[in-house]
Amino acid sequence: MQIAISVVICSYNREAYIIQAIDSLYQQDLDKKLYEVIVVDNNSQDNTAEKVREYMASHPDMQLSYHLEKRQGASYARNTGAELSTGRLICCMDDDAVAMPGYLQNIITFFDTHPDATGLGGRIIPRYIPAEPKWMSHYVSSLVGNFDYSPETKPFDNGRYPLESNMIVKREDFFAVKGFNTSLPGVKGTLRIGGEGKEFFYKLIERGGVIWYDPTVIVHHVVEVKKLTAEYMYRVASGIGRGEKVRMKEKGSGATFKKGIEYLFKLGASIVIGGYYLLQGRPAKSWPVIQFRIDVLKGFWEPVHLPETHS
Repeated sequence: MQIAISVVICSYNREAYIIQAIDSLYQQDLDKKLYEVIVVDNNSQDNTAEKVREYMASHPDMQLSYHLEKRQGASYARNTGAELSTGRLICCMDDDAVAMPGYLQNIITFFDTHPDATGLGGRIIPRYIPAEPKWMSHYVSSLVGNFDYSPETKPFDNGRYPLESNMIVKREDFFAVKGFNTSLPGVKGTLRIGGEGKEFFYKLIERGGVIWYDPTVIVHHVVEVKKLTAEYMYRVASGIGRGEKVRMKEKGSGATFKKGIEYLFKLGASIVIGGYYLLQGRPAKSWPVIQFRIDVLKGFWEPVHLPETHS
């Protein structure tokens, strides 16, 4: 029986959640001969390897494999997982995500009914531990993976695209664009250079591909509130800016200038939104919206020098 879906889980020091992610896939109501799960360990220093291998030994009926990718960065790890895969669909899921019941079947059903689709993104629901912080808002929650594009199945438009933590693409299309650009590695040491998913989907769209959203393809994403420090939020937000700087530098100085102007306008909009929260009597939500845009700009203005090239 041919593998229909290869689920690639890139992991970095998530021993507390990786098994929950894997088990949510084991519990799917899909014939286990139809899917495989590939865990790519990106140099974890905890017990991720041991825990995954123990799970493999105790669940021999699951097509689960473990691999080590020493080149640091999610783009390297996802590309390695894709190269090791055999399914006609390649699905990327985070190591702290939980696939909801029907997740894999809904993906297969979508592509069966939309054979011309290139890729697919689904809904991501934050699972705050212990509870959502009072300062969290719609304008900031994207930094912790919140994603709910539409209540109905439809193609993405206006430059929107799926998040990498819940995305599916046809195998031939993944390799047609050579996977993820490793000049945008995601997290590399203490530095974050994001935008790898944006660039990946834009390449697919430039080839004429159509990317869809299906709200029934759902994962929950674990968010430990104790880790939502100002330092963490800066690292994620500034990583967006750094990634866009790398992307725009490849397009030329004109593109870099235009992106800088765009970010200044977005900062202005965030000040308006922050003021609106103040007028509503919700001051805790006001400053994080503005700080988000300030941090993105800081990352964009920061010089970025990477030796890696696209692979």
